[in-house]
Amino acid sequence: MTKKSLNDFKLVLSGIMDNAANESANILHAAWIETPLGPMLAIANEKSLFLLEFADWHGLTKEIHCLRKETHSVILPGKSAALTSIRNELEHYFSGKLKNFKTPLRKVGTDFQNQVWTVTKKIPYGQTRSYYDIAMLLGKPSAFRAVANANSKNKFAIVIPCHRVINHNGGIGGYGGGIPRKKWLIEHELS
Repeated sequence: MTKKSLNDFKLVLSGIMDNAANESANILHAAWIETPLGPMLAIANEKSLFLLEFADWHGLTKEIHCLRKETHSVILPGKSAALTSIRNELEHYFSGKLKNFKTPLRKVGTDFQNQVWTVTKKIPYGQTRSYYDIAMLLGKPSAFRAVANANSKNKFAIVIPCHRVINHNGGIGGYGGGIPRKKWLIEHELS
């Protein structure tokens, strides 16, 4: 980890650790993971990943605050089997050697969001689907906007590949990590 990355990591964590020790005895560990698209923040317990987001995502602090409340946890820098797993899988993904992530996920969402994320996770590497396609697979063809909203709540960038979900007209659509990253990820998977 470079000195700048370490400082960025400490800055992100400073916004989530205030008064954390008073909330609970549950501990989640956070790790900074460098990628070709910029650093990512991963949060996990020993067995499961709870969050993986690009560190510069505008909603990260709010998402971490919600995660702390939902899980009644303290988030501290550290290591875990799940963090080691996702770090290794991301390295293999970016080198073109991994197409399906296996690190266990601890998803927190509504029934509909979880249905959308399950379908989204099944989109094959190197392929895309539209928000409408996912709505059709769920048997709710008019829910394409709700599908887009559910994917905007995805806490597992790249792992639940919402970057593979595009507009029905073939347009790139939105992406919490930014459109340039979405385009890069789609092109990476096509190469």
